[in-house]
Amino acid sequence: MTIANQATTSNFIRDKIIEDLKTNRYGGRVQTRFPPEPNGYLHVGHAKSIHLNFGLAKEFGGQCNLRFDDTNPTKEETEYVESIMEDVRWLGGEWAGVYYASDYFGQLYEWAVQLIKAGKAYVCDLSPEQVREQRGTLTEPGKESPYRNRSVEENLDLFERMKAGEFPDGSRTLRAKIDMASPNLNLRDPIMYRILHARHHRTGDAWCIYPTYDFAHGQSDSIERITHSICTLEFEDHRPLYDWYIEQLGIYHPQQIEFDRLNLTYTLLSKRKLLQLVREGHVRGWDDPRMPTICGMRRRGYTPEALRNFCARIGVSKTNGTTELSLLEYFVRDDLNRRAPRAMAVLKPLRVVIDNYPEGQTEWMEAVNNPEDASAGTRQVPFSRVLYIEQDDFRQDPPKQYFRLSPGREVRLRYGYFITCTGVVKNDRGEVSEVHCRYDPATRGGNAPDGRKVKSTIHWVSAAHAIEAEVRLYETLFTREDPNEVEEGGDFTDNLNPNSLEVISEAKIEPGLAAAAAGERFQFERLGYFAVDPDTTPGKPVFNRTVGLKDTWAKIEKRQ
Repeated sequence: MTIANQATTSNFIRDKIIEDLKTNRYGGRVQTRFPPEPNGYLHVGHAKSIHLNFGLAKEFGGQCNLRFDDTNPTKEETEYVESIMEDVRWLGGEWAGVYYASDYFGQLYEWAVQLIKAGKAYVCDLSPEQVREQRGTLTEPGKESPYRNRSVEENLDLFERMKAGEFPDGSRTLRAKIDMASPNLNLRDPIMYRILHARHHRTGDAWCIYPTYDFAHGQSDSIERITHSICTLEFEDHRPLYDWYIEQLGIYHPQQIEFDRLNLTYTLLSKRKLLQLVREGHVRGWDDPRMPTICGMRRRGYTPEALRNFCARIGVSKTNGTTELSLLEYFVRDDLNRRAPRAMAVLKPLRVVIDNYPEGQTEWMEAVNNPEDASAGTRQVPFSRVLYIEQDDFRQDPPKQYFRLSPGREVRLRYGYFITCTGVVKNDRGEVSEVHCRYDPATRGGNAPDGRKVKSTIHWVSAAHAIEAEVRLYETLFTREDPNEVEEGGDFTDNLNPNSLEVISEAKIEPGLAAAAAGERFQFERLGYFAVDPDTTPGKPVFNRTVGLKDTWAKIEKRQ
């Protein structure tokens, strides 16, 4: 399934494209691009950009390029390239072609030489620290480099020697000659090239000078004849520089349009900080289900449809804000409710013995696979004398408004019978270890012939047929809505949630789940949505909780 059509949601970018098509600005073409740097795995913030760029191109009959802005060899790896392609494909992005900024290194070098010859660029010997010191502030102009007025001949010679590898890292840069007094700091003689004797993941050791993002990005757009270069708002102040390079070179001119980046509560969307979490072992890897990476969300059980629906709902604007994580979870829950088959599982088992049920007997109860989808059909679930129920579904001394199983109370077993608690067995610590009940044989299927009602229905698993499974329950990775909000001298890792993962090693699941394959998603009735983890092995399934269900009693109990 591909990126959904966005025609139902209007926004200022879409309106701009419609206007450009009316005026034939680009000859009736729409060409977008998604240009990640391959220095980490994609996260949910990138999903918004993928949805926007691929979705707009699809809506207007255009194309979207997948381009890797690989201009920093010290941070980029082929591993990241491969993961990005997998994630874009999973989200439904259909690219017109795969491109790399490194494909254009030769052309970019020639354009840099063109700017030097036009007196618009010069080689500067200032160190990076000196460049920053002389840049000035928002209220004070910068200072011109003492190397700013070198002759064209000297600049050409030095730039060629930079390319030849004659100088060490950081000793020289190529800078654009614009305006050190500009109110826009990005126009104060920005760096175009820096020296990096580092092996590139694609070009190897062919180059030891590399263009900066600002110099490479607009020209790459131009080469690919992009019509609408859609960026997040932090690049708005860079747009005059984007335009300046293209205008000075006299080449095809795309237009850059900026939109708000995604911010989510309890979530970090910084590749640098996510990399820190991985390297320091705070998570199990980039695809840890607690991570906001697309591969982490996929492993957790999120669907591409849910992410696309979420991105369509939040839309785009010109103002950065923060979206509640609960909204994303709503769309995940809504999508899984319609597509996930149901199953019964008991995470924290309590043994129930039905004393008047025939020993050794097994019945097969018809269970609905998905009440939202009649075509999903039914399945057969085994029922026997000894069952497992959730520990939370029994209270020896029930509080007010608790209607689940307790001494003398009758409840319905999902797809099964009415049972009434007649007694309990306790262990040496005084904890209830076993519940004894009687069942009413006339209530098979969950209805009483005499019309009597019960106030609660609970799920169960037959002890004789249950499969043991490991279940991983996830909470937010951070305890604060804004994980970057730290005490003075602190670090964002101070806000890590020590309870973000709970591993249940002896959960009981119905036997039909024994053969579930990695990636399959289910609703464990009354518990939430779960996905089979790749760690699953024969005889030991592993499930990740994707998102929980709304629990009415849990909310009541919390208020008491």
